[in-house]
Amino acid sequence: MPISYRRIGADDTALLAGVADGVFDEPIDPKRLKTYLGTPGNLMVLAFDGDLVVGQCVGVVHHHPDKVSELYVDEVGTADAYLRQGIARALMAELFRWGRETGCAEAWLGTEVDNEAAKGLYRALGGTEDTIKYYEFKL
Repeated sequence: MPISYRRIGADDTALLAGVADGVFDEPIDPKRLKTYLGTPGNLMVLAFDGDLVVGQCVGVVHHHPDKVSELYVDEVGTADAYLRQGIARALMAELFRWGRETGCAEAWLGTEVDNEAAKGLYRALGGTEDTIKYYEFKL
């Protein structure tokens, strides 16, 4: 059966009942999932092998008063057994389409400097590397 791709909304939480290892960083919390999917501007695209979630890509639409709207790609994950099959590329392409439909003119993301597979994917999709420094804050 070929891999299928689907945009996920607030009414689709049951579709995440079966998730392969490696798709998300941690187990899905149902309350967090419902909040995420119910928040306008939060986008999620999933890849399925039958009923099993084997990939995910999520983003957040940012609207600004002084510049174009942009899509922040927050996470991209593919199950370990499904790597190097074009799933992440297809997920990102669908997320980009969705972002354009919401009015985004740009997209951006960050990745670890040693994540060569991710950097290769982003270059293959036409992304250009920037020189920014990343900061985290505990709230």
